Amino acid sequence: MATMPGDAGALSGRFLTAEWRDLVMLNYEVDPAALRPLVPTGTELDAWGGTTYASIVGFLFLDTRVLGVPIPFHRHFEEVNLRFYVRRRGPEGWRRGVVFVREIVPRWAIATVARVIYNERYVAMPMRHRIAPLDGGGRQVEYGWKHRGRWSTLRATTRGEPQPLVPGSEAEFITEHYWGYAAQRGGGTVEYRVEHPSWRVWDAEAHGLDADVATLYGPAFAEALTAPPRSAFVADGSPVVVRRGVRV
Repeated sequence: MATMPGDAGALSGRFLTAEWRDLVMLNYEVDPAALRPLVPTGTELDAWGGTTYASIVGFLFLDTRVLGVPIPFHRHFEEVNLRFYVRRRGPEGWRRGVVFVREIVPRWAIATVARVIYNERYVAMPMRHRIAPLDGGGRQVEYGWKHRGRWSTLRATTRGEPQPLVPGSEAEFITEHYWGYAAQRGGGTVEYRVEHPSWRVWDAEAHGLDADVATLYGPAFAEALTAPPRSAFVADGSPVVVRRGVRV
């Protein structure tokens, strides 16, 4: 697990444990002006190589437990989210984190808990997925969600074996943000830590997003998310721990 020193936010107890697997990540250059209104208080936009990114990420939640307890019918499910990247200076230095624009899950109870506990932007929609291994170690991964009566899809195809992250690379920047930040009603920000080992990744040789991004994420994202992504890859994933949030 990634560990780091810090204040009470780094030391708070476990809220959720799970496995995140088969993470499809499509990464887009976004005008910082579209993101600044969504930046939580106390954080600032983060960039890699002078580019401000937003990523659409689809993955499987497996063996999910809240406060150590498995919730019947809510242990295994899909999630697709749109996120961007921020940072906040902690006692140990910069904390690189993510902010979610919208998170889609198939169960209303999951969405409700996340909204109440963290004020995260969760919504519940019918979802499905398909993961097909390919000869030589690659795979086809697809996540779908039903929005306004039609199925949207996020997909990627890989070949070969996943590779360790290269230090300083774009893929390392996208995957290795170990903090989450959520603006709160009435002001303020909640910070929570996410712990997991460094993932291995495949570059996607084919990928696609078929969705009405303007109605799903807002007109400010329409131009960026209908253009080709700057990069696309699939991460293998791992067990994760999400710590309880604290106000900062």
